[in-house]
Amino acid sequence: MKKEQHNHPSMDIPPPVTDAQRHAMYPEVKHDDRARLNFIAAGYRVAANLLTPGNALVYEKRVKPNFETEHKRSPKNRQEVRQAMNLDPFHNTWGALRRNLMELRQQTGRNVVLKQNYELANKAAKLNEQSPNLELDDSLQIPSYVKDVDHHCMPGSYYTELVDGDVGPAANYDLGFFVTTAGSIGGLCDGAGQAVTSWVKHNYSGFKPKRMLDIGVAAGHSILPIAQAFPEMEITAIDVSSPMLRYAHARAKSLGIENIKFIQMSGEDLSRFSDQHFDWVQSSVFLHELSAKALPKILSESYRVLNDKGLSLHVEQPQYDDSMPVFEQFMRDWDAYNNNEPFWSAMHATDLDEALVSSGFKKDAIFHASLKAAVESATTQVKEDYGRAPAWHAYGAWKT
Repeated sequence: MKKEQHNHPSMDIPPPVTDAQRHAMYPEVKHDDRARLNFIAAGYRVAANLLTPGNALVYEKRVKPNFETEHKRSPKNRQEVRQAMNLDPFHNTWGALRRNLMELRQQTGRNVVLKQNYELANKAAKLNEQSPNLELDDSLQIPSYVKDVDHHCMPGSYYTELVDGDVGPAANYDLGFFVTTAGSIGGLCDGAGQAVTSWVKHNYSGFKPKRMLDIGVAAGHSILPIAQAFPEMEITAIDVSSPMLRYAHARAKSLGIENIKFIQMSGEDLSRFSDQHFDWVQSSVFLHELSAKALPKILSESYRVLNDKGLSLHVEQPQYDDSMPVFEQFMRDWDAYNNNEPFWSAMHATDLDEALVSSGFKKDAIFHASLKAAVESATTQVKEDYGRAPAWHAYGAWKT
């Protein structure tokens, strides 16, 4: 008997959490927690593919006409759209679902990790023992834009330590990444890094960098495929969080990747590196977590340490400008108000081209690129969901 085919988007089931590629540091997930995480992933898929399009529908059919009746004009910016949409019951229900899914994801992952926190810390300690590729700094002051925000609703954010040698925040992040992206960026959640690697090799085959700086490495998802693609390149990966760096180094080592040195430091102060030290400076989905004061400092320091003819590349989501409809700006801005991303809105409204010029780059050396994940293990496609699909926008510049 022929199996019935379901084409309705609500039947588009994401891959189970067991499809995530295992490595030595990956948390053990037992039956009940697997079921919870799979339920949450399915919730994300239904919200994205089935419910999210309803926001555009109620905006065009209900919210925008009501606004035009009251104000005798259309909404002129994303803030006006947000104020109007926040009065609509469908949008509020969708938003409550999205927020609750994130909180459920974080708390489920946290519950998994806390039950094995000592074991994970011991695993990391053994992999990291006496390694010259991990350098931590207990004296480093955590910047307020990290310390004062539970990013993505993650309790304690990226940096909080509960046990000696803690890697819990990174383990939770690693576990949850596959769930929130519905497996769309690969079993190792390294789709962004693979996209960067593919793009650079395709467009600049003659580029042979010797030294690279990755700023805001977190758990290392994006940097590992770059390190594998450029095995002769010496990579320095920095972050302010010691749990993230312990986990990232141990994760890399367990996967046989040895050409990355992980250092605890802030991108605002790269004074330990001389001028023109690196051939390639980059970040991956990091700039939106910086304060308005930190962003120009990091860009300026990045320019200083970049070699002549070197590449600067920052992977993010597209900026808000006049070419982007105000409704799309509003939808992309949702995380700033509802998902503990307080710097998202201001950063995406910043003219990054001008920011790069202010840091030292020449205007004609700046370019943009569109990147898409292309990973074999990404078996299920996700429709565009205002920044949540496996695609990114890159802001680049060559130092001339």
